[in-house]
Amino acid sequence: MTEKLRAYLYLHFCVFLAGFTAILGKLISLNAVPLVWWRVLLASSTLALIIPKKQWLGLSRSVFLQLFGIGSLVGLHWLCFYGAIKLSNASVAVATMATTSFFAALVGPLLLREKVKWYEIGLGLLILPGMALVVGNINWDMQVGFGVGIVSALLAAIFSTLNKKVLEQKPPPPLVMSFVELFAATCVCSLILPFLMWYSPEMPVLPTPQDWIWLLVLVWLCTLLPYYLTLQAMRHISAFATNLTINLEPVYGVLLAAVLFREDKDLNPHFYLGMLVILLAVFSHPFLKNTFEKKSPALK
Repeated sequence: MTEKLRAYLYLHFCVFLAGFTAILGKLISLNAVPLVWWRVLLASSTLALIIPKKQWLGLSRSVFLQLFGIGSLVGLHWLCFYGAIKLSNASVAVATMATTSFFAALVGPLLLREKVKWYEIGLGLLILPGMALVVGNINWDMQVGFGVGIVSALLAAIFSTLNKKVLEQKPPPPLVMSFVELFAATCVCSLILPFLMWYSPEMPVLPTPQDWIWLLVLVWLCTLLPYYLTLQAMRHISAFATNLTINLEPVYGVLLAAVLFREDKDLNPHFYLGMLVILLAVFSHPFLKNTFEKKSPALK
């Protein structure tokens, strides 16, 4: 098995795990912002306890600051994503995240100083109608939520590309990278949470006993493991390919909901058509990449 194939398998496994986040979000009673705060706090605390001391050796101040900045974007991305759900609904938020691939095709060449790859632009655009079909009828009147979701997608494209840039240098171990970024996300959420508590003092912040069980599953199985494996995978595949594959997350999420909550009765033929469009875009990318790079070695 080649390193690139292993990277794609890691990534698809991560996206499958990420599909459980929607299920866990339904099971946890906390509102969006406290949920994100507990998620990143518990994740970064866990990493602080398990990372061997020797892995911290060689982490320079400049790399730490780069990772802290990327982690801040991760925190803002999650807050915007859950904010989009709060301001509109989950369907609108998922639909806006479909633009991540398109943004990655534009942001990647800019930040990595590469040429624009027009076939990636095309695949990014192809994802959009597929996602629209998957999420079903979208209420386009929810303009504020839709706008916040677009910002979330843009932030996702930026931090994925910046992570790829760090990985192309001499990066610290993935566990160290994960800790610094999740710690930064915790700092961002910790700055915002008090303002929300002041604005909505009735908002519950402490998890219930049952919430703790699902929170630990969310943190350990659906955050730490995918975060670590995604960083490993990005050593061998591009940021665009990563973002393109992540578009499968809502597909897995809806299928899991169908199995666990018997929501399959709500699925219509549009969902399956949209899923086929997304699968076509995701799995055609490696073949298009090989074809175009053979014709134009300058493209990387």
